[in-house]
Amino acid sequence: MSQNKVVESLVNGGQATAGPPLGPALGPFGVNVLAVVNKINEMTNQYAGMKVPVKIIVDTETKSFEVSVGIPTTSALIVSELGVKKGSGTPNTEKVGDLPITKAIKIAKIKQSKILAKNLKNAVKEILGSCVSMGVLVEGKDPRQVQKEIDQGNYNELLEKED
Repeated sequence: MSQNKVVESLVNGGQATAGPPLGPALGPFGVNVLAVVNKINEMTNQYAGMKVPVKIIVDTETKSFEVSVGIPTTSALIVSELGVKKGSGTPNTEKVGDLPITKAIKIAKIKQSKILAKNLKNAVKEILGSCVSMGVLVEGKDPRQVQKEIDQGNYNELLEKED
């Protein structure tokens, strides 16, 4: 009877290594750690520079494995789109960047399966909420202003085209 073991970890997209945390966690199962790492890197390449949750399911009998990749956090996606190192430590006074609404829509689509929003419009508003706490402007404005504009229908054309 085969037994599956699950290893969950947070890796840098496209940059997993056989060292800690993966190597020591997978080593005892006798699986080819390098093969696992290569598979993870192949699957997380598009998230380069971001922390990505991964789950490795190892069949301890056959030494085969499956890798599933989660979605980076909303803040990691925002930081990546802006090309900054991190959000603002003082978001009310210090702004770290300006996110175009099209990028906010892109992030909302990536995250949509993982958030509670019923539609793309609400998903985008949720992403804008993260922008507020990170000190990120959207279209040069306070994200709360852009949320109001979405409610007023200002971006309907973009949101309907994207839905």
